Amino acid sequence: MTIAIEAQRIFRPNKHGMDFVALETIRELQKRNDDNKYFVIVAPGEDRCLVESANLSIIELKCPTYLFWEQVALPRIVKKLKVDLLHCTSNTAPIRCSIPLVLTLHDIIYLEPRQHRSPSLYQEMGWHYRRLVVPRILKKCKKIITVSQFECNRIRHALNIPSERITAIYNGYNTYFRQQSDINMDIVQKYIPQNDFLFFLGNTDPKKNAARTLKAYHLYLEQSSIKRPLLIADLKEEYIDSLLQQEGISAIKPHLYFPGYIANRDLATLYNAAFAFLYPSLRESFGIPILEAMACGIPIITGNTSAMPEIAGPGALTVDPYKAEEISDALLKLETDSTLYQKQKEYGLLRAQQFSWEKTANELVQLYHTL
Repeated sequence: MTIAIEAQRIFRPNKHGMDFVALETIRELQKRNDDNKYFVIVAPGEDRCLVESANLSIIELKCPTYLFWEQVALPRIVKKLKVDLLHCTSNTAPIRCSIPLVLTLHDIIYLEPRQHRSPSLYQEMGWHYRRLVVPRILKKCKKIITVSQFECNRIRHALNIPSERITAIYNGYNTYFRQQSDINMDIVQKYIPQNDFLFFLGNTDPKKNAARTLKAYHLYLEQSSIKRPLLIADLKEEYIDSLLQQEGISAIKPHLYFPGYIANRDLATLYNAAFAFLYPSLRESFGIPILEAMACGIPIITGNTSAMPEIAGPGALTVDPYKAEEISDALLKLETDSTLYQKQKEYGLLRAQQFSWEKTANELVQLYHTL
């Protein structure tokens, strides 16, 4: 088969969840010797993280806007390439396309009620764009892929999708997320002065639950005799200040470290250096950081909603993410119960082994050939 894969943003330096899913899956497809030919269609960017091979060609499309890139340039180039199908990897796709379409729909959070607008203009515009485009393209997809059974059922019931047209293919995680026998403190100290800290990977998206996580940390500091510092990724100081003021807990700021975006390769060292990883989101369709932290051998605390229990598994430490007291109590249990702490480490290492990008790619190729 000849397959075009839309991976518009994988060359941007500051990649996020969907970018890594596309990139790691493509790398696994590239390793296979299955006579498929892949055209990966991207926007220009500084991080040329993928190279061409005998079975994979990279096509760069330069356009002034995301909308023009996806709705005009992308369908034109796939028609010119005469491919067998187009796989769009990040929730949206061309509304008009003459090529059979496969869509990875990571979630439909943007079709669900929300409490307030997105804090950034980019996120707000993306929210409206997806609400406009997704319902129109789902009817035209040969197959819809999502990333968990929870999300599969959610999409099927919310949008009345026949079960045979949608399937779940789990994500994996990169193999450089593993236990390190010798932690590079130079990397750690780029972000926080010491190891054995608490680690929270959030952003300004309300579903990441940053305000309640900070409130839980405040409760933890009131009761802990150790008072570990909290490293916060992907949040700027002004946003953190607004949350602290909103919750009336500005006094905890000296315990916080907030370096902004953390390079993905540095994350593995930070997971290894941390005492525990906080991922108490309100809503996730998968949650790759859960697996990354588990594979590095640190306990996680995650939400008991949406797909998080499905991915973390029955032995994970889950909490009601709407209750800061539960998040705080779980932290204190890990800190005071060494047996529980060790069990969580061992459980996470075993659980992570059930997921890999190789499995993801194998299932994806099987799906391509059914079409």
